[in-house]
Amino acid sequence: MSLITPNASTSDRGKSKSDELRVVAYNIDMLFPGLYIWVGSLVFRLGGQEPDDAPYRYPGTVNSKYGIALVLPGYKIFTTYKGSFDNRSTM
Repeated sequence: MSLITPNASTSDRGKSKSDELRVVAYNIDMLFPGLYIWVGSLVFRLGGQEPDDAPYRYPGTVNSKYGIALVLPGYKIFTTYKGSFDNRSTM
């Protein structure tokens, strides 16, 4: 269980909003069970995990200012986000 907000702890210090949204995109894309909520610069993540950046950095991001996603075991996903995880997309 983790609560992630910008500069919430020593390990999170230095993470930008785009890094937090990249973590959310990674977890939704990989279907890791959890609850993900993002509103402006606040990101709440219950479950999931940090991106595995080996052998390359996960390039995706969430291209929305707000949203909610619930990923359940068994690959069931419910989300308000309907956009692409492409980091070059804009909304």
